[in-house]
Formats: sequence, C-alpha cells, structure tokens
Amino acid sequence: MGFSQSFGPNPGSREEMVAVIRGAVERGVTLFDTAEVYGPYVNEELVGEALEPVRDQVVIATKFGFAIDGASRQHGGPGGTDSRPEHVREVVEASLRRLRTDVIDLLYQHRVDPAVPVEDVAGVVGELVAEGKVKHFGLSEASAATIRRAHAVHPVTALQSEYSIWFRDVEAEVLPALEELGIGLVPFSPLGRGFLTGGVSATTTFGDGDIRAGLPRFTPEALAANQALLDLLADTASAKGATTGQIALAWLLAQRPWVVPIPGTRRLSRLEENLGAVELDLTTDDVAAIDAAYAQVEVQGERYPEHMARLTNG
Repeated sequence: MGFSQSFGPNPGSREEMVAVIRGAVERGVTLFDTAEVYGPYVNEELVGEALEPVRDQVVIATKFGFAIDGASRQHGGPGGTDSRPEHVREVVEASLRRLRTDVIDLLYQHRVDPAVPVEDVAGVVGELVAEGKVKHFGLSEASAATIRRAHAVHPVTALQSEYSIWFRDVEAEVLPALEELGIGLVPFSPLGRGFLTGGVSATTTFGDGDIRAGLPRFTPEALAANQALLDLLADTASAKGATTGQIALAWLLAQRPWVVPIPGTRRLSRLEENLGAVELDLTTDDVAAIDAAYAQVEVQGERYPEHMARLTNG
C-alpha cells in the first residue's frame, strides 16, 4: 500500500519500487498484499509487473469491497462499500488483468458491507474458487460473528485486521474464534504505522498525503503519551541487540504459529531490518515482560476518526 498511497509521495521511481519487491522475493518473502483501492488500481499493476517473472514462487493477496468508480458508488453501500456479487466478479476480472495472473491466491473482502449479507459474499467467492479464478477466501476487519457466518458458507482462510503491541482489540473475541475455526490472522500495521520503529515522535510533522496526519493516535499529545510504551520496548530491544521494530514483529510472531504480519516498507534497508525479526527468538518470559510493559501504559488516541471507524469490526 505504501508504494501508492497513505504515507505521502513515494521517494523512489517505479523501477526502484519494482526492485524492492523483487528484492523481497530474493530474501525469502513469499506473501505480497495489495488491493484494487490502493491508488486506486496502480498498486495492483505495480505488484503484477514486479512479480510476473517469479509468479510461481509467491502468494498474491488482493481485496475487493469498495465503491471506486461512478457506477459502483451509485449502487454502493454505507461508507462507500460495494460487495454486491456482480461487482465482486467485475473486480476480480480487473484485478487478474492488473496482476498479470490467471488466479488470485487469497481474495479478501476489504471491509464488511452492511448492505450485502456476508453469506452472499462468501457464496460468490466460493463460485470464483470453483471456477479456478481464486484459491482462498479472506475477510478484513470483520467481527467474530461475521467470520462465523461467512465460514459457514465457504471456508475462510485468513482474516486481515490490525494487530500490534499497541492495538490488541482482536485478542478478546476474534483470536479465539480464529483458533477454533482454523483461520489464519494476517496483522496489518504491525509496526503501528511506523510508531513502533521509533521513527515517529511528538515533534514529527506529516506531509501532504500522509494518512497519519488525520489519525487521533498521531496527534502530538497522543504521541507524547504513547512514547512511554516505546521506551519500555526499547529496554527489551537493547537486551536483544535488536530494534524496537524487530521486537514488535517478533512479539507478533510469538503469539501463534498462524499469525503472519505484513509490515510495509518502501526501502530495502527497512525490509532487511524487518526480516531480522524472524531470527529473534522471544522466550515466554520475554513475551510476558513485554505484555507487562504494555499493561503499564494506557495507550492514548483512537486509531481512526469516526468516519473511518464505522467501517471496522463489521
């Protein structure tokens, strides 16, 4: 996502972005996550170009569910969603072309559509699986109840939701449901949109096009209050000879074997730092110490403003 939106202008050329993606493959990364709405459209094109030569080595995930063009917006549901079965089919055909592939490995509903029963969504994705255009069905930011409803119609392979040391809402109801049903969790923003790397502070200013400028958790006041959590993480990082970002990723990897975080980056140097988290072996005591540190800090600021929050946990 970060190549095409949400974090301001990309610092590199298209050739450099393709090189970062291919560099990830060379370093053992196999899961690549995109969506039609990123850009929109251009991110899928970038991923398709970058991965075409190595398509048999990777898993490509993409998403449907937003009303992007005029006709879709006209029929769209609350909050700009559109998961009508006929629209899902249109999106999949377009995504296949942009991704330069004949099958989507993992297809997510990007946000639950209040206007379309999730059973209908699961049904059309099941048809696409039967037709060989999709391999696996996923949901994003869905509640435990919605996951169960969808899973009863067609098996849900993965849920993509925000999960990190400083946002743990999925632990109460969603994680137990996923464990019961055998569904994987793909945490997005596992580095807290950069905060958990130590690269953001109360004095940070966000440029044009940076989504964080409008997020309550990234106001100077919230960042100053939340610095206490980062300071506590830094103690563990120092003891392990690691960065705070690596500790944040290793903490997620230690939660469950079926938790697969997807840290975003736009630079090979950051990619290599992120991959270093795989080599960190956090013990049960380490995880307990991090959790104890988290319990000492009351994280300040909602993660989304109200108009965005309405599209979560549907």
